[in-house]
Amino acid sequence: MVTEPQRILVIDDEPQIRRFLRISLVSQGFVVHEAQSGGEGLSLALEELPDLVLLDLGLPDMDGQEVLNRLRARSQVPVIVVSVRGQETEKVRALDRGANDYVTKPFGIQELLARIRALLRHRDESPLSLEGGCYRRGGLVIDLGARRLWHHATAVHLTPKEYAVLERLCRHAGRVVTQTQLLREVWGPSHVEDSHYLRIVISKLRHKLGDDPGAPALLQTEAGIGYRLLVGRDDAAAMDDDTENHS
Repeated sequence: MVTEPQRILVIDDEPQIRRFLRISLVSQGFVVHEAQSGGEGLSLALEELPDLVLLDLGLPDMDGQEVLNRLRARSQVPVIVVSVRGQETEKVRALDRGANDYVTKPFGIQELLARIRALLRHRDESPLSLEGGCYRRGGLVIDLGARRLWHHATAVHLTPKEYAVLERLCRHAGRVVTQTQLLREVWGPSHVEDSHYLRIVISKLRHKLGDDPGAPALLQTEAGIGYRLLVGRDDAAAMDDDTENHS
């Protein structure tokens, strides 16, 4: 069976960057569409239905953040922001508005390719699979109805806040979830500045799940931005049989 090559839309006003990305992506088997403005990029996104978008923020006709807003109103296509703007505030804004990842220029092409492959893989595989009311992914199994959790077939007790944070990270496995989003959804809008609440919960989750913050296997900190649940591709299948004996 011949699989159709995956398509990537590059929205960037710099011809040199577009050429560099086109050569690099085509060499990896991708089909590349290019746009040099926000308006052209939005039109191509709706016409060509790409599998992933690489979006610059400094565009001539509109800010890339606005392009992201308009794109998210119509599509859930994975988006990686590739921008010279490296400030944490810009990264948080983009991620809060629906970007899946953020890479600062100048960047290494191998790192960008790895991020592209990871996003496309998570798009093709549901971050969590639902079977009988249980979410299973990686070494984690969460029974949403019973609010129970297993880690490598061992039951783990979580407080309501710990469970709420982990459940949201699981729903976006492999993606950065911003501090603002977690604080708003778990503690409420009046607590979006209380990042110390979140740090305490993440620390307790790491302890309960045996995750080393110096070399995380599950919970990765994106400094000043948020947290990402790291998941392996082969973990879920291996866990299915084990967890059946504990449910």
